[in-house]
Amino acid sequence: MASDLRTLRDQLERREDEELSPYAARSRQAIRRRYEEKIDFGHRQNYAIDTDRILHSRAYTRYIDKTQVFYLIDHEHISHRVLHVQLVSKIARTIGRYLRLNEDLLEAIALGHDIGHPPFGHDGEAILSRLCQEHGIGPFLHSVQGVRFLDEIEKKGRGLNLSLQVLDGILCHDGEMHLERLAPDREKNFADFTREIELKQSDPRQNLKPMTLEGCVVRLADTISYIGRDLEDAILLKLIRRQDLPSLVQDRLGQTNGTIVYTLVTDLISNSMNKNYVCYSREIGEALRCLKEFNYRYIYQDSRIKAQTAKIESLCGALFCRFLQDVKQNRQDSPIWVDFLLNMEDRYFHNHQPAQMVRDFLASMTDAYFLRQSQELFFPRNIVVPFA
Repeated sequence: MASDLRTLRDQLERREDEELSPYAARSRQAIRRRYEEKIDFGHRQNYAIDTDRILHSRAYTRYIDKTQVFYLIDHEHISHRVLHVQLVSKIARTIGRYLRLNEDLLEAIALGHDIGHPPFGHDGEAILSRLCQEHGIGPFLHSVQGVRFLDEIEKKGRGLNLSLQVLDGILCHDGEMHLERLAPDREKNFADFTREIELKQSDPRQNLKPMTLEGCVVRLADTISYIGRDLEDAILLKLIRRQDLPSLVQDRLGQTNGTIVYTLVTDLISNSMNKNYVCYSREIGEALRCLKEFNYRYIYQDSRIKAQTAKIESLCGALFCRFLQDVKQNRQDSPIWVDFLLNMEDRYFHNHQPAQMVRDFLASMTDAYFLRQSQELFFPRNIVVPFA
């Protein structure tokens, strides 16, 4: 039976040669740090295995309560990160189907691309980055942290042994950087990957290119998925009105998330067919840049959504110092030990200094867990005294 299933996998991989674009990644090309016999002789294809490993990871489970842009807002229809990554996956696979790319690889990168985000969205990332630099461990970058979670922290510090192509797509996804054309940098190995992580850590402005066309598609799909959705959330919260959109955006992209997504996807597919890169037309690329600038000015920088940011920053600093002391003093009743370090293998302790352990723990938190720890550690609670 096992050999029959392995034969079916061989047939699937031959079908990839027949049906996929010459620029698409083949499942048999996947590169891993460690050889796994069960993968080599099993029936499942490489990138499908990676997708499932990400889906079943502890880090993926925590997506459920990590906010996207708007945090500390009690509204059940505001986007959370778990919805965002599902939208990225859907959009990327739609584009990939028309460009004849590897949909398993697209899905794996898309579902894993934001797994390194800390609580409270990009403000949380900026706060944690400042703390990391103050403690001498360099800036915090969610793309690099995503690789850490999947490659160094999951499975008690052993990592998931994902393929280089998936990890590279996560490292290079940077959807905040505006791009209208993107081509892959195909010739990479794990040594190159390590150098790129070091380069990004030393200069976060570095524009790293994915090694696969699938990674390029996910990077552009990231922007497509959030740009109009953030607009709808802002309208729902009455931060802006639909008619406030610049006329260039309304004329070329539309006024609603659905129309914006459809227009961007259609244009991207039309301009990328049978090419070794992905790109927008000049007109649509210009309109997308205009929409990004509008969102940054009137949504992401709006003081009304940052009313509690100073409090979050203060609490994050207090948690960092508290957990750093707990690690240094080996307080094994501390949450950082009980919920994070207790079952880690020795390799994690050998490869990480205390401040890096605290960084990893804080980055792993959901918004609710962060607030709960702050409440329990820093705010008084009622003491229940039993009757005599």
